[in-house]
Parts: sequence; structure tokens; C-alpha cells
Amino acid sequence: MRVRLGAAERREELLRATVAQIEARGMAAVRVADVAAALGVSGALVLYHFSTKERLVAAAFAYAAEGDLAELNRILGRRAPAARRLRAAVRWYLPSGQMQGWRLWTECWAAAPRERPLREVATRLDRQWRTALAEVFAQGAAAGEFPCPDPQGAAGRLAALLDGLGVRRMVYPGAMSRRTMLRWADEALERELDGGG
Repeated sequence: MRVRLGAAERREELLRATVAQIEARGMAAVRVADVAAALGVSGALVLYHFSTKERLVAAAFAYAAEGDLAELNRILGRRAPAARRLRAAVRWYLPSGQMQGWRLWTECWAAAPRERPLREVATRLDRQWRTALAEVFAQGAAAGEFPCPDPQGAAGRLAALLDGLGVRRMVYPGAMSRRTMLRWADEALERELDGGG
């Protein structure tokens, strides 16, 4: 007998199951029926909470990615010089191990041009990521740690490079070692910290 869950608990259960299905099958292949079967509930129950597969997938992606943003904010919110916080964020962000978070983001980027709910969520999360970086660049510049005439530009350039490195490492296994990826990211961060852009 299944325990009756409140609406918030049920939604979270559905989101966790959807993330697991996306990781197992890929974003394009996951079906509402897969999520329902994984939990032993009806597809109608899933659609009651999310109305469409596209909204379910977008909400699941946001659920997973917001955990990553919380960790980023924890790293960037430490009591440490801005440059040290930025270096820690870069090292944490780049893929290692199983790369599950990266698999989810890569799936999202591939599907977002066709699926508006997913594109809107990805855009919002990307903006939050770049804003968090820009705030730390601005803090470091204001404290006189390093020159940074354009914190938003520095954050955008760094985020674009990190995304590109991560996708390359994930899509082309073995094409780039983690060591090389980290070196390139460190060099790019150093250029931004030197005000060179």
C-alpha cells in the first residue's frame, strides 16, 4: 500500500524520478509513462501535477540544477578573498567522475531550442550563475584585490569558456584530460583577474 503524500512531497518525488529517468534514457526519450511506472503511479497523476511532459522535464531540470546553484552560492559566499572563491567555483564547476550534472545540462542545451519551458528554465539558471560570478568579480575589484572594469563581461566570458570545456570533455571522452581542462580554465580566470579579459 502506497503512503499518501502531500502535494509538495508528491511533486518532489516526481521530480526526483524524472531526473533519474532523464539520466537513464536521455531527455528526448523520457516519457511520462516511464516516470509513472518508476513510482508505481498513474500517468494521469504525473500530468495532474505538471500538465505536460515538457513542463515536467523543465521542472525536473530546474530541481536538479537549483541544487547546483545552491552549492555555487555556498562556495562563492565563503569568507575568503574573491580570487580564491572564484578559483574554488571554477574547480567545482568543471566536470569530473560520472559527470551526471553535466549530462543533464548537455541534454537540456540540446533540447532547449525546441522546448520553450526548458529554454526558459535554462536561461534563468544561466543568468543566476553568471550573476553570482559577476558579484564576486565586482567584490574583488571593489576590495582592490584585482582590476575588473567589467564584472558582467568577465563572468560571461568565464562561464562561456567553462561550458565549452565541460561539453568538450563530456562529448569527446579522452579528447582533453581534466588536468588540461583545469589549466585552461585557470589561465582564463587569471586573465580576467588581471583585467585583461
